[in-house]
Amino acid sequence: MEELRFFSPYADTTMLRNRLPHWEQMGATYFVTFRLADSVPRELRERWIWDRDAWLKRNPPPHTTEQEAEYHQLFSNQMEAWLDAGMGGCALRNSDARAILAGALRHFEGVRCHQLAFVVMPNHVHAVFATLNGEQVPDLLQSWKSFTSRKLREALADKWPGWQKDYYDRMVRDKTHFGRCVRYIRKNPEKAKLNESEFVLFEGERARMC
Repeated sequence: MEELRFFSPYADTTMLRNRLPHWEQMGATYFVTFRLADSVPRELRERWIWDRDAWLKRNPPPHTTEQEAEYHQLFSNQMEAWLDAGMGGCALRNSDARAILAGALRHFEGVRCHQLAFVVMPNHVHAVFATLNGEQVPDLLQSWKSFTSRKLREALADKWPGWQKDYYDRMVRDKTHFGRCVRYIRKNPEKAKLNESEFVLFEGERARMC
């Protein structure tokens, strides 16, 4: 197995921005979350955005390790709790829908990315992967979301809510962080009190060792 590449303070880092900032390094490993458009009620989402933007104004990037930890404690963890509560229509509880999504996540294996672990939950997805051949995370996410949105609209018709435009990503810092990300994915269905018919879990060889 080739060694995974983690965050390096010495490597070139690119900041890409959609509505959220995304930090990129060539060939790095990422933990990404993306979700359905109806997974968090509007009033909760707007309050979260207001609080997050106020924090970012007080703490402009680049962030220290301590600031990054505070950000995820205040905002990422809150969003994860809302997602695990199973709000919205939970269109991905449908087994055919989950199969479409799981297939798409593996489609670019060895070409644009190396998929290490993922879980398809009823209203969101977590994935740990390494980018390959100069691929950038926003382009990869756009490919997954665009393809699956077409397929899921065909399969679910008016029950398909679409994807939330934003996604949340963290560059994996080291082997310890990688292990934490993999274990989070592994335990997420249990944490959300799902049974085996409500999620899809994939773990590659490296992930199974964690």
